[in-house]
Amino acid sequence: MNKIALTIDDQRVEVEPGTTLLEAARQIGIEIPTLCYHPDLSLHGSCRVCVVEDVNTKRLLASCVVEAAEGMVISTRSSHARRARRRNVELLLANHPNDCLSCERNGSCELQEITHKLGVTKEDVERFRGKQRDFPLDERGPALRREPNKCILCGRCVRVCEEVQGLAAVDFAGRGFNSIVTTAFDLPLSEINCASCGQCATVCPTGAITEVREVDAVWRALEDEDKFVVVQTAPAIQASIGEEFGLPAGTVVTGKLVTALRMLGFDGVFSTEFTADLTIIEEGWEFIDRIQGNKRLPIITSCCPGWIKYAEHNYPDLLEHLSTAKSPQQMFSTLAKTYYAERIGVDPEKIYTVSIMPCTAKKFEKNRIEHRDSGFQDTDAVLTTRELADMIKEVGIDLAHLHEEDYDSIMGSLSGAATIFGTTGGVTEAALRTVKELLTGEPLDRLNLGILGNREAEVEIAGRTYRIAMVSGLANAAEVLNQVRAGTCDLDWIEVMACPHGCVGGGGQPLPNSREQKEKRAQALASIDEHKSIRKSHENPAIKKLYEDFLGEPLGGRAHELLHTSYQARPR
Repeated sequence: MNKIALTIDDQRVEVEPGTTLLEAARQIGIEIPTLCYHPDLSLHGSCRVCVVEDVNTKRLLASCVVEAAEGMVISTRSSHARRARRRNVELLLANHPNDCLSCERNGSCELQEITHKLGVTKEDVERFRGKQRDFPLDERGPALRREPNKCILCGRCVRVCEEVQGLAAVDFAGRGFNSIVTTAFDLPLSEINCASCGQCATVCPTGAITEVREVDAVWRALEDEDKFVVVQTAPAIQASIGEEFGLPAGTVVTGKLVTALRMLGFDGVFSTEFTADLTIIEEGWEFIDRIQGNKRLPIITSCCPGWIKYAEHNYPDLLEHLSTAKSPQQMFSTLAKTYYAERIGVDPEKIYTVSIMPCTAKKFEKNRIEHRDSGFQDTDAVLTTRELADMIKEVGIDLAHLHEEDYDSIMGSLSGAATIFGTTGGVTEAALRTVKELLTGEPLDRLNLGILGNREAEVEIAGRTYRIAMVSGLANAAEVLNQVRAGTCDLDWIEVMACPHGCVGGGGQPLPNSREQKEKRAQALASIDEHKSIRKSHENPAIKKLYEDFLGEPLGGRAHELLHTSYQARPR
């Protein structure tokens, strides 16, 4: 098909049919401001911040939705276009809370950035300021907080929840001045079919949706001399937190992260990778038990709490297919207040467990009534990557230039299999490395599952071919689960991650959470795995010692009591 030729700011450009004016401009190095536009979502064209002028017709066009046409002459810099953009931003600000200095998105707010770039002043805003919207806060849930008065009605959260997650938990309501993005019947997020995944927070350009912050609670614990504060860091954190300190996406800062955590005052510093290895042992043996008995197949992974909550709401009839193994976070916290407390001689009542997670759903998970097998609430606090970065910045630690230290030793041995938990396909590959060797004594050839995307694969173990699937994004998961429900699926294993591309794209990761950043984070985790001396969970010497000294056999009495859980059907 012939290309389309047009002129943008006196530059001739040829583009493929269907290319928007915004995309065409970017091809020749012209950046047009946007707010409602997001590269991973459908086009909306509601904010009109991206308008350009059609020189031939003198019309203003929303460049993010209008497609290029042959012979167009476009100006992105005309006074008509520039004034319209400023006016649209001024109108948004006229009805926006004036609390930038105390807003959680201060410094990472796209509305704030565009205001600065367009040169909008306080006087410009004040001439339009009138009655302010006064919607109530939604802060009753454990994971996400909604502040509707900061919403600019861009619709990004609506689109990501419907298009990527398939939930449509939020939508537009009301008209005119009273327009709002809200839930059905204006219920709190904690009372609806919301997975707590936080993808809405990652695409929100302002502070209208954020995680429920637990930074102050963690500071109080660190300052309490009667508490022994233990911290665990999820695999994906080491390849993402550096972005908060100016390092390129995918920069591995594992040793520097450990140093920073000790400087903050944590008494025990560990990686969740230790219990990711443990999860593989328990989940792997559970898979073996099921395939040998040909029961409750396919087995579906259970390490993602957003996916678990989604399944409880939408697929309660399939809960028996979920592995009963706890997530690595919950396994670690349970062991911290049992095995670890016993080893170091500390009263478990004094141990305060903190998780550093790329995920907002982990905040929901820690409050589940099922997770008290230690005799206490197993996980006391969960911080997102962003929250930990704020703590490090608050005390003036320059993470990028710290020396490197190692995790504590008692539960500090980690395998490469545990590292790749942080990306789509990683859990599956880690599990199959162990399952094949346990069944046959032969190592698994690398599956080359890839670091991103959804796919199916086949692997032969002991003369039997197993069909496996890996999906991320709940809308993609629904397609596979509907086949399981209908009995048309002959899969043996399904890995589900709620967030697109897995934990590297979690709802608590640094912003912006772009596809390019997710790819680089995932590549970094794959590189760590490639260079680890131990790449199989069952070869981790600390895991072997844990079973010998404390747990007994995989799936045995004590292991089942401490490391496995149950699920509950929830109303839709």
